[in-house]
Parts: sequence; structure tokens; C-alpha cells
Amino acid sequence: MATVQVSEAEKVYILHGVRDDLRVDGRGCDDYRHMEIETDVVSNTDGSAKVSLGHTDVLVGVKAEIGKPKPCVPDEGYLEFFVDCSANATPEFEGRGGDELGVELSNTLYKVFRNQCSLDLKNLCISPGEHCWVLYVDVLLLQCDGNLFDAISVAIKAALFNTKIPKVHLSENEEGGKEIELSDDPYDCMRLNVENVPCIVTLCKVGYRHVVDATLLEKACSVASLIISVTHKGMITCVRKVGGGSLDPESIFEMTETGKRVGKALHVPLMELLQKEESLGKKRPKVGFLG
Repeated sequence: MATVQVSEAEKVYILHGVRDDLRVDGRGCDDYRHMEIETDVVSNTDGSAKVSLGHTDVLVGVKAEIGKPKPCVPDEGYLEFFVDCSANATPEFEGRGGDELGVELSNTLYKVFRNQCSLDLKNLCISPGEHCWVLYVDVLLLQCDGNLFDAISVAIKAALFNTKIPKVHLSENEEGGKEIELSDDPYDCMRLNVENVPCIVTLCKVGYRHVVDATLLEKACSVASLIISVTHKGMITCVRKVGGGSLDPESIFEMTETGKRVGKALHVPLMELLQKEESLGKKRPKVGFLG
């Protein structure tokens, strides 16, 4: 994880600000930084999205390929995650510096999506026990300024919303085997219902309070963090504690309640924004470095 050095004077200034619910950039403890979302930004994917959260930039691409279902769930498809920490995000990621963080982020994403509440995986099944859709979700960290988990989860939800999977037609050949035919019509496709896809809310314990969407400076003053994935109904699908410090039961309860409230409130404007952008079609202006 990218880190910064903070002097004792800066630490005291940040701690006092958080105590008074006034952070360095003027936000309250439960506020996110300015967020920009753009979908359909990579042409050679089935779905893509770019999210900027403050100075944290994340690019996500989704590729749908036909594979074989897992033996334990023969009537479901599945997702595979890969996170690439670009050396452009921070010099600490040069060489193999970002590999450990990439594995940590991928493992957390597997835990967040390994349940029946997040995504209806049965819709990805083509032929039970034989064929299914496998969604390869590739995450690229372009710039790192704290709160990677939240930015990645929003980008994944936006990319899955943008994903178009070709319709499949099954037919039998002369030998009685099944043949798969993919539709060539770009409009004859299947869309995913991402309403229940959770968003991750990371809460950092700074002093005696906790903050949402911590910057690298605030992260340097934090003893421990709680990562909570929340659906639009406020259901928690994953909780994970990171950091070397400890959290008392009262703090965990307060952070969990804050995470549920903030996460639930994040879904509504996010879905409205994605649907609005979708309705613009080709009239949608391209922005950002990919424009």
C-alpha cells in the first residue's frame, strides 16, 4: 500500500480536526471526496468503467468467456478477479512492489462476491454442468491517494452494469452433442442485474473517532481500519479488519453502523448516475484521459 511520512505536528493537526468533525480538506467524518465515474471506456472489453475518487484513479474491464462450471455449483457461472498495481500509481509499485497489494485486493473481492446476495450467478449458466459464462474482472490502479477498496468496488459495479454478454443459442448436432451459437447482433445481449452488487466502505480509526474515505495522510494517522461491503438494502456481505492496531467492541459496532448507513446511501445516486449515462447512448460526451 502506498504510504506517506507524517510529522508529529501534522498528526496532531489531523487528529484534532477529526475530533471536531472537520478534516483537513473541509469534509466531515462521514463524507466522501468528489467522485467521477465513466463507463464504456475500453473498446476491447464487454464492459468497463473508470472511477476517480479524489486523486485515486481506478480502471476496470470485464471480459465474458465461456468456461466450465465449478463442480460444487454446476448451475452457476463465476467471477475471476485480477488486480494490477501500476508503477505509475506510486513508485512503491515498481518491479514486484505491488504484487502483495494486488493479491490482498483480489482476495477481498472474492470474499465480497462469494455469496448469493451480490450477483445472480445462475443467470451466467448456459448448460448445467457443461458450460457457463466466466466474467474476468481486471482492475488497474492508475493513481493511488488512499481508499482503494471503495474506489475499486464502485468501479466494478459500474463495469458490471455496463457489461453486455452475447445471447447464447444451444442446438444439437448429428451426434446428439450440444453446439453453442453466439448472437452476432450487438443489441441481442444479456445485461446483468447489479442492484445487489455491494459497495465497499472503508472506515479508518483516527484518534477516538472513525472517518470514511481516508486520504493517505489520514491513513498514516490511523491505527486500524474496518472494511465493510454493503448492499443497497444495507445488508453486510463481508467485514474485514486491516492494520496493526486493535479495535474495541464498541468501536467495531459504531464503525459497522456507520458503514451500513454510508454504504446504503452510496447506492442510490450511483445507480441513478449509471442509468442516466446509459440513457444518453452515443450522445454521451467522453471525458478524462480516455476521451
